[in-house]
Amino acid sequence: MAQSKQSAPQFTPEERAAMKQRAKELKAQENAAEALKSVLDKIASLDEPDKTNAERIHAIVSKAAPSLVPKLFYGSPGYADKDGKIILFYQERAKFKARYGNLAFFDAARLDEGTMWPTAFAITEISPSDEEAIEAVVRKAIGESAP
Repeated sequence: MAQSKQSAPQFTPEERAAMKQRAKELKAQENAAEALKSVLDKIASLDEPDKTNAERIHAIVSKAAPSLVPKLFYGSPGYADKDGKIILFYQERAKFKARYGNLAFFDAARLDEGTMWPTAFAITEISPSDEEAIEAVVRKAIGESAP
């Protein structure tokens, strides 16, 4: 009786690149300074308006939630809690050829409000009032109230 061979799963070039990127990110997380440099280098490499948006988000998060640790998350600037869980990240529009970037929050973020609440925000540019709103949601995400 002939045995059938199962073929190994085939990954697309994009999937292989994402896996390599994630392995690199995990290695960088071992060193907080290297992780911060990776995030800042990534932000510096972005096209406009993503670069300006990511710079402003980084400044807001650094001020509002200094306990969060910058680190790359699948190639995007992210911020993790002390346990290494990503709380939020900025996904640049160019990555998926979208017309806006996304500021997204994960389930470790304390945004719960009733039975439904937003966990992502589309961003084309950040106004001063948007900065206040981002700071408020970041503070809420880490369980702090506004000053």
